[in-house]
Amino acid sequence: MTTAVLETTHHDAPKPIRGNEGASIIGPTNPEREAQSRDRLSPPSTDHGTLPSLKWSFADSHNRLEEGGWARQTTGRELPIAQALNCVNMRLKAGVVRELHWHKPDEWGYVIKGRVRITAVDENGHAFQDDVDEGDIWNFPGGIPHSIQGLAGAGTEFLLVFNDGNFNEDETFLVTDFLAHIPKEVLAKNFGVPESAFANIPKKELYIFQEKVPGPLEADRVVGAGPVPSTFSHKFMAQAPVRTRGGLVRIVDSNNFPAAKMIAAGRVEVEPGGMRELHWHPNSDELQYYIEGEGRMTVYASNTNAGTFNYQAGDVGYVPKSMPHYIENTGTTTLRYLELWQSDHFADVSLAQWLAFTPFELVQAHLHIDKSALAKVSTEKTPVVGA
Repeated sequence: MTTAVLETTHHDAPKPIRGNEGASIIGPTNPEREAQSRDRLSPPSTDHGTLPSLKWSFADSHNRLEEGGWARQTTGRELPIAQALNCVNMRLKAGVVRELHWHKPDEWGYVIKGRVRITAVDENGHAFQDDVDEGDIWNFPGGIPHSIQGLAGAGTEFLLVFNDGNFNEDETFLVTDFLAHIPKEVLAKNFGVPESAFANIPKKELYIFQEKVPGPLEADRVVGAGPVPSTFSHKFMAQAPVRTRGGLVRIVDSNNFPAAKMIAAGRVEVEPGGMRELHWHPNSDELQYYIEGEGRMTVYASNTNAGTFNYQAGDVGYVPKSMPHYIENTGTTTLRYLELWQSDHFADVSLAQWLAFTPFELVQAHLHIDKSALAKVSTEKTPVVGA
């Protein structure tokens, strides 16, 4: 009787079985969670060893709820392998402000939904204001003070990426917290006004707070000492993509977005049946953020170690520097995700190109593969390949 109930309960759930290996789960189980990590529950026979986790879901991150918004992090605390880069997912309703602040590391932002107004002032007093649309990005160098505010409609949701895996968003320098810890007589002396001018400053940080929706951008223009030498925003979706038979890729780094001197990125779209080709990055770890669809990735870590992981929207992936990997669309819709690197430029090494541009006799002596496997490889990289 008990066995029959268990078999019925787990009938449609993924099982840790591969051919004659493994066995069904007859103890406690979480079918929904296991369905999201099928290749951990029943890994391909090519997996080996015990790679640390290369996946974290924002659904498991502590969410900081504030007036009109929230913020949650994926750092080296949540995903210990992530030492070079981390990310924050933030939501602001219309008019809600992420207060004036700055960070030690650089901040790279991507608008997931909605629209947002950003402002900044650089070390020479150059002022910057812009409205950033869905799919577009910004980059504020470390130490540059800035603000973020949701615009009319539903406001905004965005991803922030920092070039320090252990940076804690709660350690941000906030203007309210800063002034609350400075004696008022010092503030008065600094600005050349009576102490009464600071009688009503907040006694603690605001962090995220509701304000009225800002008007047209032109009404918010402040000239300061002039425009910033390099704009802090970039119209990512207006950038022409590299199209292939399996999808498309947009790459942004300091070559086409000079403000991004420490973080480079790619926005990848992979059609059903396609994959981001086998490759590795010689200059940086890679952080991934999954926007839409379903995918899987196998990472080879040398010393016979390899692991396969499954991802869906809202997940974060991570690949240490120089470790080869692919990302395959395992769903029925387009897979869209971000790749980010701690670098001023994008660089990757294609397995197919490496083998195709090496004397074939040497390759054949190693792998015993047919020459036709490399015949179609182009001198132009094909980052996304078809089925």
